[in-house]
Amino acid sequence: MLVAAPDIADQIAPDKAPGIGADHVSVAQYRIADEPYYLPVRDEIAQFQAAYAARLPLMLKGPTGCGKTRFVEHMAWRLGRPLVTVSCNEDTTASDLIGRFLIDARGTYWQDGPLTLAARAGAICYLDEVVEARQDTVVAIHPLTDARRSLSLDRKNELVQAHPDFQLVISYNPGYQRMLKDLKQSTKQRFVAIDFHYPAPDVEIDIVMHEGGVARDIATHLVGIAGKMRNLKGHGLDEGASTRLLVYAATLIAKGIAPIAACSMALVQPISDDPDMLEALNSVVTSFFG
Repeated sequence: MLVAAPDIADQIAPDKAPGIGADHVSVAQYRIADEPYYLPVRDEIAQFQAAYAARLPLMLKGPTGCGKTRFVEHMAWRLGRPLVTVSCNEDTTASDLIGRFLIDARGTYWQDGPLTLAARAGAICYLDEVVEARQDTVVAIHPLTDARRSLSLDRKNELVQAHPDFQLVISYNPGYQRMLKDLKQSTKQRFVAIDFHYPAPDVEIDIVMHEGGVARDIATHLVGIAGKMRNLKGHGLDEGASTRLLVYAATLIAKGIAPIAACSMALVQPISDDPDMLEALNSVVTSFFG
């Protein structure tokens, strides 16, 4: 059983936290009160628990919409840790993660970034699609991924030693990113990794039923459509229909949209703009719902 160390940011008033600006927000707001719905695909829960017990940085690899973010939310709830999530993009800088000096009517003050906030308070920090961030931004996380477990705030001349309960988790889609950009080996080899795929059909059907609010026969058709579409990856499609999109389609159907129209909105139009491919995808849909 894991025993959590006291949560500094949960106990100190925001304007009294050492080294943090007056506008600092406690990580208490990042605690997940209700269990996020998640169905295990393999033994990923035990693997995450082992990585967290050893405080090893963790990398989740898998296609878009396969459940990586929901899995992290579920594990944060299961472990009783706050979860600070950052959706990385090409404009994400090191300052966005670490923090910066700001100016207001009171003068100049330091504002911790989400990574620094999580490191101070013992939260799980989840950097989603980290490969989208600039390379100099990714390098900034390196000291938190080895035995140092520290973060240097150069502008403050401060070295933040990570709380004993802090863990860094990153995710990315290697299949898509390989065509554009990838993580450097110097970054990859700082993490242990869990490989994610779309769930097996029976599991995915249960997910779509629960999350989308539809009957089993509808969910079964949607998962069947996704299977056909995923077979087209590399043959005109960069990605097939994700579990997330299946839930969107199911939700539309549950709200009264006709199945073929819902599938067009959620499964066909979002994944291709090519007229021939759109026609082929619509044919797949009508073969199940026609």
